[in-house]
Amino acid sequence: MSNHVLSNSEEFSIRNILPILFALVVTMLLVMLDSTVMNIALPSLEKTLHTDLKTIQWAITGYTLALSAVIPLAGWFSDRFKAKWVLTVCIIAFTISSILCSIAATAAQLITFRVIQGLSGGMIAPICMAVSFTVAPPDKRGSIMGILGLPMLVSPILGPILSGYFLQYFNWHWIFRINLPIGIIALCLVLKFIPISKSNRIFKLDVLGAILAPLSFTTLVYSVHNTSTYGWTNSHTILPLVIGIFLLILFIFIELNQQEPLIELRCFSSLEFSKGMILTCLNWMTLFGSTLLVPVFLQQVRGLSTLEAGLQIIPQAVMSFIGMLIGGKLLDKYGVKPVVFTGMALFSFALFCLSNIQPNTNAYLMTGVITLMGLGQGLTTMQLGTHVLKSAPAKLISRVTTLTNSSQQVFSSFAVAILSGVLSSNISHHLHLLHHSGSREVIKATTSGFHDTFSFAMILMLCGVIVSLFLQTKKAEQTVKPSQTLKESKNIKQDKS
Repeated sequence: MSNHVLSNSEEFSIRNILPILFALVVTMLLVMLDSTVMNIALPSLEKTLHTDLKTIQWAITGYTLALSAVIPLAGWFSDRFKAKWVLTVCIIAFTISSILCSIAATAAQLITFRVIQGLSGGMIAPICMAVSFTVAPPDKRGSIMGILGLPMLVSPILGPILSGYFLQYFNWHWIFRINLPIGIIALCLVLKFIPISKSNRIFKLDVLGAILAPLSFTTLVYSVHNTSTYGWTNSHTILPLVIGIFLLILFIFIELNQQEPLIELRCFSSLEFSKGMILTCLNWMTLFGSTLLVPVFLQQVRGLSTLEAGLQIIPQAVMSFIGMLIGGKLLDKYGVKPVVFTGMALFSFALFCLSNIQPNTNAYLMTGVITLMGLGQGLTTMQLGTHVLKSAPAKLISRVTTLTNSSQQVFSSFAVAILSGVLSSNISHHLHLLHHSGSREVIKATTSGFHDTFSFAMILMLCGVIVSLFLQTKKAEQTVKPSQTLKESKNIKQDKS
Protein backbone atom coordinates (compact mmCIF):
# COMPACT_ATOMS: atom_id res chain seq x y z
CA MET A 1 0.00 0.00 0.00
CA SER A 2 2.76 2.39 0.82
CA ASN A 3 3.82 2.60 -2.82
CA HIS A 4 0.99 5.11 -3.32
CA VAL A 5 2.65 7.62 -1.05
CA LEU A 6 5.01 9.86 -2.96
CA SER A 7 7.30 12.37 -1.34
CA ASN A 8 8.90 13.82 -4.47
CA SER A 9 6.58 16.33 -6.13
CA GLU A 10 8.46 15.94 -9.46
CA GLU A 11 7.52 12.26 -9.63
CA PHE A 12 4.00 12.89 -8.43
CA SER A 13 0.94 12.52 -10.65
CA ILE A 14 -2.67 12.61 -9.51
CA ARG A 15 -3.24 9.62 -11.79
CA ASN A 16 -1.05 7.53 -9.46
CA ILE A 17 -3.35 8.07 -6.50
CA LEU A 18 -6.72 8.14 -8.29
CA PRO A 19 -7.81 4.83 -6.66
CA ILE A 20 -7.13 6.33 -3.22
CA LEU A 21 -8.96 9.55 -4.08
CA PHE A 22 -11.91 7.62 -5.50
CA ALA A 23 -12.15 5.62 -2.26
CA LEU A 24 -12.07 8.84 -0.18
CA VAL A 25 -14.68 10.61 -2.37
CA VAL A 26 -17.14 7.68 -2.20
CA THR A 27 -16.63 7.41 1.57
CA MET A 28 -17.27 11.14 2.12
CA LEU A 29 -20.29 11.01 -0.21
CA LEU A 30 -21.81 8.33 2.06
CA VAL A 31 -21.99 10.79 4.97
CA MET A 32 -22.65 14.03 3.08
CA LEU A 33 -25.48 12.55 1.02
CA ASP A 34 -27.19 11.50 4.24
CA SER A 35 -27.05 15.09 5.51
CA THR A 36 -29.07 16.37 2.54
CA VAL A 37 -31.80 13.75 2.09
CA MET A 38 -33.57 14.42 5.41
CA ASN A 39 -34.78 17.98 4.76
CA ILE A 40 -37.10 16.96 1.92
CA ALA A 41 -38.40 14.02 3.99
CA LEU A 42 -39.48 15.96 7.11
CA PRO A 43 -43.14 16.56 6.09
CA SER A 44 -43.54 12.88 5.12
CA LEU A 45 -41.92 11.73 8.36
CA GLU A 46 -44.28 13.97 10.35
CA LYS A 47 -47.31 12.22 8.87
CA THR A 48 -45.95 8.67 8.77
CA LEU A 49 -44.55 8.66 12.32
CA HIS A 50 -47.51 10.68 13.70
CA THR A 51 -45.40 13.45 15.20
CA ASP A 52 -44.73 17.18 14.69
CA LEU A 53 -41.89 19.26 13.27
CA LYS A 54 -40.52 20.18 16.72
CA THR A 55 -40.02 16.49 17.51
CA ILE A 56 -38.89 15.11 14.17
CA GLN A 57 -36.33 17.90 13.69
CA TRP A 58 -34.32 16.11 16.40
CA ALA A 59 -33.54 13.50 13.74
CA ILE A 60 -31.43 16.28 12.16
CA THR A 61 -30.36 18.05 15.36
CA GLY A 62 -29.28 14.82 17.07
CA TYR A 63 -27.36 13.78 13.97
CA THR A 64 -25.42 17.06 13.72
CA LEU A 65 -24.71 17.15 17.47
CA ALA A 66 -23.37 13.60 17.29
CA LEU A 67 -21.15 14.60 14.36
CA SER A 68 -19.75 17.55 16.35
CA ALA A 69 -19.07 15.29 19.37
CA VAL A 70 -16.70 12.95 17.52
CA ILE A 71 -15.04 15.28 14.98
CA PRO A 72 -12.41 16.45 17.52
CA LEU A 73 -11.54 12.79 18.27
CA ALA A 74 -10.68 11.96 14.65
CA GLY A 75 -6.99 12.87 14.92
CA TRP A 76 -6.39 10.90 18.10
CA PHE A 77 -8.22 7.79 16.84
CA SER A 78 -6.45 7.79 13.47
CA ASP A 79 -3.04 8.15 15.16
CA ARG A 80 -3.80 5.49 17.75
CA PHE A 81 -5.51 2.87 15.55
CA LYS A 82 -4.45 3.90 11.99
CA ALA A 83 -6.69 5.89 9.65
CA LYS A 84 -7.50 2.91 7.42
CA TRP A 85 -8.93 0.80 10.24
CA VAL A 86 -10.83 3.70 11.82
CA LEU A 87 -12.43 4.46 8.44
CA THR A 88 -13.31 0.79 8.05
CA VAL A 89 -15.06 0.65 11.43
CA CYS A 90 -16.84 3.98 10.81
CA ILE A 91 -18.18 2.85 7.42
CA ILE A 92 -19.47 -0.45 8.85
CA ALA A 93 -21.10 1.29 11.84
CA PHE A 94 -22.60 4.02 9.63
CA THR A 95 -24.07 1.49 7.21
CA ILE A 96 -25.55 -0.65 10.00
CA SER A 97 -27.04 2.43 11.70
CA SER A 98 -28.55 3.47 8.34
CA ILE A 99 -30.34 0.11 8.14
CA LEU A 100 -31.58 0.64 11.70
CA CYS A 101 -32.92 4.07 10.69
CA SER A 102 -34.77 2.46 7.78
CA ILE A 103 -36.66 0.09 10.09
CA ALA A 104 -37.53 2.67 12.77
CA ALA A 105 -41.19 2.46 13.74
CA THR A 106 -41.43 5.60 15.89
CA ALA A 107 -39.93 9.10 15.95
CA ALA A 108 -37.97 8.22 19.11
CA GLN A 109 -36.40 5.20 17.41
CA LEU A 110 -35.47 7.21 14.32
CA ILE A 111 -33.88 9.97 16.43
CA THR A 112 -31.90 7.41 18.45
CA PHE A 113 -30.62 5.63 15.35
CA ARG A 114 -29.75 8.98 13.71
CA VAL A 115 -27.61 9.87 16.73
CA ILE A 116 -25.79 6.54 16.35
CA GLN A 117 -25.40 7.31 12.67
CA GLY A 118 -23.86 10.70 13.48
CA LEU A 119 -21.45 9.18 16.00
CA SER A 120 -20.43 6.64 13.35
CA GLY A 121 -19.90 9.13 10.55
CA GLY A 122 -18.47 12.18 12.33
CA MET A 123 -14.83 11.14 11.96
CA ILE A 124 -15.06 10.14 8.29
CA ALA A 125 -14.61 13.56 6.63
CA PRO A 126 -11.65 14.81 8.75
CA ILE A 127 -9.85 11.45 8.44
CA CYS A 128 -10.38 11.40 4.66
CA MET A 129 -8.86 14.88 4.41
CA ALA A 130 -5.93 13.84 6.58
CA VAL A 131 -5.30 10.74 4.41
CA SER A 132 -5.32 12.89 1.27
CA PHE A 133 -2.56 15.03 2.79
CA THR A 134 -0.34 11.98 3.31
CA VAL A 135 -0.51 10.74 -0.30
CA ALA A 136 0.56 13.94 -2.08
CA PRO A 137 3.36 16.52 -1.69
CA PRO A 138 2.45 19.90 -0.14
CA ASP A 139 2.48 21.82 -3.45
CA LYS A 140 -0.20 19.52 -4.90
CA ARG A 141 -2.62 19.55 -1.97
CA GLY A 142 -4.75 22.33 -3.44
CA SER A 143 -5.66 20.12 -6.40
CA ILE A 144 -6.32 17.18 -4.09
CA MET A 145 -8.65 19.24 -1.88
CA GLY A 146 -10.51 20.33 -5.02
CA ILE A 147 -11.19 16.67 -5.85
CA LEU A 148 -12.26 15.93 -2.27
CA GLY A 149 -14.70 18.83 -2.52
CA LEU A 150 -16.74 16.91 -5.11
CA PRO A 151 -19.05 15.26 -2.51
CA MET A 152 -19.82 18.72 -1.11
CA LEU A 153 -20.96 19.82 -4.57
CA VAL A 154 -22.74 16.62 -5.64
CA SER A 155 -24.65 15.82 -2.42
CA PRO A 156 -26.81 19.02 -2.33
CA ILE A 157 -27.95 18.23 -5.89
CA LEU A 158 -28.22 14.44 -5.68
CA GLY A 159 -29.65 14.27 -2.14
CA PRO A 160 -32.95 16.14 -2.71
CA ILE A 161 -33.53 14.34 -6.04
CA LEU A 162 -33.01 10.88 -4.51
CA SER A 163 -35.08 11.77 -1.46
CA GLY A 164 -37.93 13.20 -3.55
CA TYR A 165 -37.89 10.20 -5.90
CA PHE A 166 -37.94 7.61 -3.11
CA LEU A 167 -40.67 9.44 -1.20
CA GLN A 168 -42.89 9.84 -4.24
CA TYR A 169 -42.51 6.37 -5.76
CA PHE A 170 -41.52 4.19 -2.78
CA ASN A 171 -41.41 5.32 0.88
CA TRP A 172 -39.14 7.16 3.33
CA HIS A 173 -37.35 3.95 4.38
CA TRP A 174 -35.44 4.00 1.08
CA ILE A 175 -33.63 7.26 1.85
CA PHE A 176 -31.65 5.21 4.40
CA ARG A 177 -31.56 1.89 2.53
CA ILE A 178 -29.63 3.56 -0.30
CA ASN A 179 -26.68 3.79 2.11
CA LEU A 180 -26.28 0.00 2.07
CA PRO A 181 -24.86 -0.33 -1.47
CA ILE A 182 -22.87 2.91 -1.12
CA GLY A 183 -21.47 1.71 2.21
CA ILE A 184 -20.46 -1.69 0.80
CA ILE A 185 -18.71 -0.02 -2.17
CA ALA A 186 -16.93 2.47 0.14
CA LEU A 187 -15.83 -0.37 2.44
CA CYS A 188 -14.37 -2.43 -0.42
CA LEU A 189 -12.53 0.60 -1.83
CA VAL A 190 -11.06 1.58 1.55
CA LEU A 191 -9.86 -1.96 2.27
CA LYS A 192 -8.27 -2.29 -1.17
CA PHE A 193 -6.73 1.12 -1.81
CA ILE A 194 -6.21 3.14 1.39
CA PRO A 195 -2.59 2.76 2.61
CA ILE A 196 -1.75 2.05 6.25
CA SER A 197 -0.36 5.29 7.64
CA LYS A 198 2.99 5.53 9.35
CA SER A 199 3.13 5.85 13.13
CA ASN A 200 2.84 9.40 14.40
CA ARG A 201 3.22 10.85 17.84
CA ILE A 202 0.07 9.92 19.74
CA PHE A 203 -1.32 12.90 21.63
CA LYS A 204 -2.88 12.44 25.04
CA LEU A 205 -6.66 12.27 24.78
CA ASP A 206 -8.47 15.15 26.48
CA VAL A 207 -11.09 12.98 28.20
CA LEU A 208 -12.74 15.82 30.15
CA GLY A 209 -13.08 17.92 27.00
CA ALA A 210 -14.53 14.97 25.09
CA ILE A 211 -17.20 14.54 27.79
CA LEU A 212 -18.02 18.19 28.54
CA ALA A 213 -18.25 19.46 24.94
CA PRO A 214 -21.19 17.31 23.76
CA LEU A 215 -22.90 17.53 27.16
CA SER A 216 -22.85 21.33 27.19
CA PHE A 217 -23.91 21.73 23.55
CA THR A 218 -26.70 19.15 23.79
CA THR A 219 -28.09 20.69 26.99
CA LEU A 220 -28.10 24.18 25.47
CA VAL A 221 -29.81 22.98 22.27
CA TYR A 222 -32.40 21.10 24.36
CA SER A 223 -33.08 24.32 26.30
CA VAL A 224 -33.56 26.33 23.10
CA HIS A 225 -35.81 23.58 21.74
CA ASN A 226 -38.04 23.82 24.84
CA THR A 227 -38.68 27.55 24.39
CA SER A 228 -41.21 26.92 21.63
CA THR A 229 -43.29 24.75 23.97
CA TYR A 230 -42.74 26.25 27.42
CA GLY A 231 -41.41 29.77 26.77
CA TRP A 232 -38.25 31.29 28.24
CA THR A 233 -39.46 31.59 31.84
CA ASN A 234 -40.49 27.96 32.44
CA SER A 235 -38.25 25.64 34.48
CA HIS A 236 -38.11 23.21 31.51
CA THR A 237 -36.17 25.93 29.68
CA ILE A 238 -34.29 27.67 32.50
CA LEU A 239 -32.88 24.57 34.22
CA PRO A 240 -31.19 23.03 31.14
CA LEU A 241 -30.07 26.53 30.08
CA VAL A 242 -28.31 27.14 33.42
CA ILE A 243 -26.77 23.64 33.40
CA GLY A 244 -25.66 24.07 29.78
CA ILE A 245 -24.02 27.46 30.45
CA PHE A 246 -22.23 26.07 33.53
CA LEU A 247 -20.92 23.07 31.57
CA LEU A 248 -19.84 25.33 28.70
CA ILE A 249 -17.93 27.68 31.04
CA LEU A 250 -16.29 24.67 32.69
CA PHE A 251 -15.36 23.28 29.25
CA ILE A 252 -13.80 26.60 28.16
CA PHE A 253 -11.81 26.88 31.42
CA ILE A 254 -10.46 23.31 31.09
CA GLU A 255 -9.58 23.71 27.39
CA LEU A 256 -7.69 26.96 27.99
CA ASN A 257 -5.60 25.27 30.67
CA GLN A 258 -4.92 22.00 28.85
CA GLN A 259 -1.52 21.47 27.26
CA GLU A 260 -3.14 19.37 24.51
CA PRO A 261 -6.81 20.47 24.43
CA LEU A 262 -9.54 18.73 22.48
CA ILE A 263 -10.49 22.03 20.79
CA GLU A 264 -7.90 24.80 20.55
CA LEU A 265 -9.76 27.86 21.84
CA ARG A 266 -6.57 29.94 21.96
CA CYS A 267 -7.13 30.61 18.25
CA PHE A 268 -9.54 33.34 19.38
CA SER A 269 -6.55 35.42 20.48
CA SER A 270 -6.56 36.66 16.85
CA LEU A 271 -9.20 39.40 16.45
CA GLU A 272 -9.57 38.73 12.72
CA PHE A 273 -10.05 35.02 13.41
CA SER A 274 -12.73 35.84 16.00
CA LYS A 275 -14.61 38.05 13.52
CA GLY A 276 -14.35 35.30 10.92
CA MET A 277 -15.74 32.71 13.34
CA ILE A 278 -18.65 34.98 14.33
CA LEU A 279 -19.52 35.36 10.65
CA THR A 280 -19.09 31.62 10.06
CA CYS A 281 -21.51 30.81 12.86
CA LEU A 282 -24.11 33.35 11.69
CA ASN A 283 -23.73 32.09 8.12
CA TRP A 284 -24.09 28.42 9.05
CA MET A 285 -27.06 29.04 11.34
CA THR A 286 -28.92 30.93 8.61
CA LEU A 287 -27.81 28.65 5.78
CA PHE A 288 -28.58 25.37 7.55
CA GLY A 289 -31.83 26.71 8.97
CA SER A 290 -32.96 27.92 5.55
CA THR A 291 -31.97 24.60 3.98
CA LEU A 292 -34.33 22.97 6.49
CA LEU A 293 -37.19 25.44 5.99
CA VAL A 294 -37.31 25.86 2.21
CA PRO A 295 -38.20 22.21 1.31
CA VAL A 296 -40.91 22.16 4.01
CA PHE A 297 -42.22 25.52 2.74
CA LEU A 298 -42.37 24.25 -0.84
CA GLN A 299 -44.42 21.22 0.22
CA GLN A 300 -46.68 22.62 2.94
CA VAL A 301 -47.33 26.10 1.50
CA ARG A 302 -46.69 25.77 -2.23
CA GLY A 303 -48.21 22.27 -2.39
CA LEU A 304 -45.35 20.65 -4.31
CA SER A 305 -44.70 16.92 -4.20
CA THR A 306 -41.50 15.67 -2.60
CA LEU A 307 -39.88 15.10 -6.00
CA GLU A 308 -40.95 18.54 -7.27
CA ALA A 309 -39.56 20.16 -4.13
CA GLY A 310 -36.27 18.31 -4.59
CA LEU A 311 -36.00 19.40 -8.22
CA GLN A 312 -36.78 23.04 -7.37
CA ILE A 313 -33.84 23.17 -4.95
CA ILE A 314 -31.33 22.12 -7.65
CA PRO A 315 -30.76 25.71 -8.92
CA GLN A 316 -29.61 26.70 -5.42
CA ALA A 317 -26.95 23.97 -5.41
CA VAL A 318 -25.81 24.75 -8.97
CA MET A 319 -25.59 28.50 -8.34
CA SER A 320 -23.77 27.82 -5.06
CA PHE A 321 -21.08 25.99 -7.05
CA ILE A 322 -20.84 28.86 -9.57
CA GLY A 323 -20.73 31.40 -6.74
CA MET A 324 -17.95 29.45 -5.07
CA LEU A 325 -15.83 29.55 -8.24
CA ILE A 326 -16.49 33.28 -8.76
CA GLY A 327 -15.97 34.02 -5.06
CA GLY A 328 -12.58 32.30 -5.00
CA LYS A 329 -11.29 34.52 -7.82
CA LEU A 330 -12.80 37.67 -6.27
CA LEU A 331 -11.25 36.75 -2.92
CA ASP A 332 -7.76 36.65 -4.44
CA LYS A 333 -8.30 39.94 -6.25
CA TYR A 334 -10.27 42.07 -3.79
CA GLY A 335 -9.93 40.35 -0.40
CA VAL A 336 -12.54 38.79 1.88
CA LYS A 337 -14.49 41.90 2.93
CA PRO A 338 -16.34 42.84 -0.31
CA VAL A 339 -16.96 39.20 -1.28
CA VAL A 340 -18.50 38.13 2.03
CA PHE A 341 -20.45 41.39 2.35
CA THR A 342 -21.97 40.88 -1.12
CA GLY A 343 -22.76 37.22 -0.48
CA MET A 344 -24.47 37.87 2.85
CA ALA A 345 -26.37 40.85 1.42
CA LEU A 346 -27.69 38.71 -1.47
CA PHE A 347 -28.71 35.94 0.93
CA SER A 348 -30.48 38.50 3.16
CA PHE A 349 -32.40 39.88 0.17
CA ALA A 350 -33.41 36.34 -0.84
CA LEU A 351 -34.75 35.70 2.67
CA PHE A 352 -36.66 39.00 2.49
CA CYS A 353 -38.25 37.79 -0.74
CA LEU A 354 -39.13 34.43 0.85
CA SER A 355 -40.84 36.28 3.71
CA ASN A 356 -43.26 37.68 1.11
CA ILE A 357 -43.76 34.64 -1.15
CA GLN A 358 -47.40 33.50 -1.33
CA PRO A 359 -48.84 30.03 -2.16
CA ASN A 360 -49.80 31.29 -5.65
CA THR A 361 -46.64 33.26 -6.42
CA ASN A 362 -45.19 32.62 -9.87
CA ALA A 363 -42.98 29.50 -9.92
CA TYR A 364 -40.26 31.29 -11.92
CA LEU A 365 -40.02 33.98 -9.25
CA MET A 366 -39.69 31.31 -6.57
CA THR A 367 -36.91 29.62 -8.55
CA GLY A 368 -35.18 32.99 -8.95
CA VAL A 369 -35.23 33.59 -5.19
CA ILE A 370 -33.84 30.11 -4.48
CA THR A 371 -31.13 30.67 -7.12
CA LEU A 372 -30.21 33.98 -5.47
CA MET A 373 -29.82 32.15 -2.14
CA GLY A 374 -27.39 29.77 -3.82
CA LEU A 375 -25.31 32.61 -5.22
CA GLY A 376 -25.09 34.26 -1.80
CA GLN A 377 -24.18 30.92 -0.23
CA GLY A 378 -21.44 30.30 -2.81
CA LEU A 379 -19.89 33.73 -2.41
CA THR A 380 -19.83 33.48 1.38
CA THR A 381 -19.22 30.00 2.76
CA MET A 382 -15.93 28.84 1.22
CA GLN A 383 -14.42 32.33 1.30
CA LEU A 384 -15.14 32.63 5.01
CA GLY A 385 -13.51 29.24 5.60
CA THR A 386 -10.39 30.34 3.73
CA HIS A 387 -10.26 33.63 5.66
CA VAL A 388 -10.57 31.86 9.02
CA LEU A 389 -7.65 29.56 8.17
CA LYS A 390 -5.53 32.49 6.99
CA SER A 391 -6.22 34.63 10.04
CA ALA A 392 -5.59 31.95 12.68
CA PRO A 393 -2.39 32.25 14.76
CA ALA A 394 0.39 30.53 12.78
CA LYS A 395 1.42 28.21 15.62
CA LEU A 396 -2.17 26.94 16.02
CA ILE A 397 -3.08 26.52 12.34
CA SER A 398 -3.04 22.71 12.52
CA ARG A 399 -5.83 22.76 15.14
CA VAL A 400 -8.15 25.19 13.35
CA THR A 401 -10.02 22.67 11.16
CA THR A 402 -11.18 20.72 14.22
CA LEU A 403 -12.51 23.92 15.79
CA THR A 404 -14.27 25.15 12.64
CA ASN A 405 -15.77 21.76 11.72
CA SER A 406 -17.11 21.25 15.24
CA SER A 407 -18.48 24.81 15.37
CA GLN A 408 -20.31 24.34 12.07
CA GLN A 409 -22.08 21.22 13.31
CA VAL A 410 -22.94 22.75 16.70
CA PHE A 411 -24.41 25.93 15.22
CA SER A 412 -26.24 23.91 12.58
CA SER A 413 -27.89 22.11 15.49
CA PHE A 414 -28.80 25.43 17.11
CA ALA A 415 -30.22 26.64 13.79
CA VAL A 416 -32.51 23.62 13.45
CA ALA A 417 -33.68 23.89 17.07
CA ILE A 418 -34.23 27.66 16.94
CA LEU A 419 -35.86 28.02 13.53
CA SER A 420 -38.10 24.94 13.81
CA GLY A 421 -39.18 26.19 17.23
CA VAL A 422 -39.82 29.70 15.91
CA LEU A 423 -41.79 28.24 12.99
CA SER A 424 -44.02 26.08 15.21
CA SER A 425 -44.67 28.97 17.59
CA ASN A 426 -45.48 31.37 14.74
CA ILE A 427 -47.91 28.95 13.07
CA SER A 428 -49.69 28.33 16.41
CA HIS A 429 -49.84 32.09 17.04
CA HIS A 430 -51.42 32.84 13.65
CA LEU A 431 -53.89 29.97 14.02
CA HIS A 432 -54.93 31.41 17.37
CA LEU A 433 -55.45 34.86 15.83
CA LEU A 434 -57.63 33.45 13.05
CA HIS A 435 -59.94 31.60 15.50
CA HIS A 436 -60.65 29.00 12.79
CA SER A 437 -59.31 25.57 11.97
CA GLY A 438 -60.47 25.11 8.35
CA SER A 439 -58.01 24.09 5.63
CA ARG A 440 -57.90 27.63 4.19
CA GLU A 441 -57.12 29.13 7.58
CA VAL A 442 -54.46 26.51 8.27
CA ILE A 443 -52.70 27.32 4.98
CA LYS A 444 -52.91 31.04 5.73
CA ALA A 445 -51.51 30.56 9.25
CA THR A 446 -48.76 28.26 7.96
CA THR A 447 -47.80 30.81 5.30
CA SER A 448 -47.66 33.62 7.87
CA GLY A 449 -45.62 31.41 10.21
CA PHE A 450 -43.06 30.75 7.48
CA HIS A 451 -42.95 34.46 6.60
CA ASP A 452 -42.12 35.39 10.20
CA THR A 453 -39.49 32.66 10.43
CA PHE A 454 -37.79 33.71 7.18
CA SER A 455 -37.78 37.27 8.54
CA PHE A 456 -36.06 36.03 11.70
CA ALA A 457 -33.44 34.25 9.58
CA MET A 458 -32.98 37.43 7.55
CA ILE A 459 -32.23 39.38 10.75
CA LEU A 460 -29.53 36.84 11.64
CA MET A 461 -27.94 37.22 8.21
CA LEU A 462 -28.17 41.02 8.36
CA CYS A 463 -26.16 40.85 11.60
CA GLY A 464 -23.53 39.06 9.54
CA VAL A 465 -23.67 41.79 6.88
CA ILE A 466 -22.90 44.38 9.59
CA VAL A 467 -20.03 42.33 11.09
CA SER A 468 -18.54 41.79 7.60
CA LEU A 469 -17.97 45.56 7.35
CA PHE A 470 -15.33 45.21 10.08
CA LEU A 471 -13.27 42.58 8.27
CA GLN A 472 -9.81 43.46 7.03
CA THR A 473 -9.50 45.06 3.62
CA LYS A 474 -7.24 43.60 0.93
CA LYS A 475 -4.67 46.33 1.63
CA ALA A 476 -4.65 45.55 5.37
CA GLU A 477 -4.18 41.82 4.66
CA GLN A 478 -1.17 42.54 2.46
CA THR A 479 0.45 44.83 5.02
CA VAL A 480 0.02 42.29 7.84
CA LYS A 481 1.66 39.39 6.03
CA PRO A 482 5.22 40.83 5.75
CA SER A 483 5.36 41.65 9.45
CA GLN A 484 4.10 38.19 10.35
CA THR A 485 6.70 36.62 8.09
CA LEU A 486 9.45 38.76 9.60
CA LYS A 487 8.37 37.84 13.10
CA GLU A 488 8.31 34.12 12.23
CA SER A 489 11.76 34.33 10.63
CA LYS A 490 13.15 36.02 13.73
CA ASN A 491 11.72 33.24 15.87
CA ILE A 492 13.37 30.64 13.63
CA LYS A 493 16.73 32.41 13.92
CA GLN A 494 16.40 32.57 17.69
CA ASP A 495 15.59 28.86 17.81
CA LYS A 496 18.65 28.05 15.69
CA SER A 497 20.93 30.13 17.85
